[in-house]
Amino acid sequence: MTDRRTELADNLARVEERISTACAKAGRKREEVTLIVVTKTYPASDVRLLAELGVRHVAENRDQDAAPKAAQCSDLPLIWHFVGQLQTNKVRSVVNYADVVQSVDRPKLVTALSKEAVRAGRELGCLVQVALDAEPGDGRETGDRGGVTPAGVAALADTIANAEGLRLDGLMTVAPLVGPYAGRQRAAFERLMEISSGLRANHPAANMVSAGMSADLDEAVAAGATHVRVGTAVLGVRPQLG
Repeated sequence: MTDRRTELADNLARVEERISTACAKAGRKREEVTLIVVTKTYPASDVRLLAELGVRHVAENRDQDAAPKAAQCSDLPLIWHFVGQLQTNKVRSVVNYADVVQSVDRPKLVTALSKEAVRAGRELGCLVQVALDAEPGDGRETGDRGGVTPAGVAALADTIANAEGLRLDGLMTVAPLVGPYAGRQRAAFERLMEISSGLRANHPAANMVSAGMSADLDEAVAAGATHVRVGTAVLGVRPQLG
């Protein structure tokens, strides 16, 4: 366990240096960017070590893995983010532990989240997931990796903002693998910032912009992201899921 703690501490230090360097280059203050460690496929023991090392935000993408892990770590001062594509039949479970759902991409999901948040007596933070592989003109409403098209952001954001038990926190995206921004992470994240600027005109408090992962967090910070979601660079190469 001591060796694992040292490994995680070293990895966190390297990621911290990357974020700090990216902030300095962009003329931003380090405290403007929050690190979320994506702990999917890794055990609760790693989450505990991360908490000991000062991590406060963790993320999961599969409820069947996240729910028991969150329960085992319920005594820790952590903020849990759900970042995976979320089916409505998993909403009740997710609302029990998640503080923020970053992958809201359709009105039906908003309705389900609102119902369960009210039932649980919780206020749940929500991000609109934006699909940048589905720009105007290609006839799609959603992207290959989930998310709503840029044209659909405003309406979905209004739906969240008006839903009982939910709080509209901002936007999230995953760098697209296809479409006009494929291989152009910096441009994709800059496009997300443009969409965020439009959103904040009507919802000033929705200023969270979650973008960037292990491979492209530097580009995300340069573009203006407020939160980066880092897994592999902290925890190592993930074991294959069965």
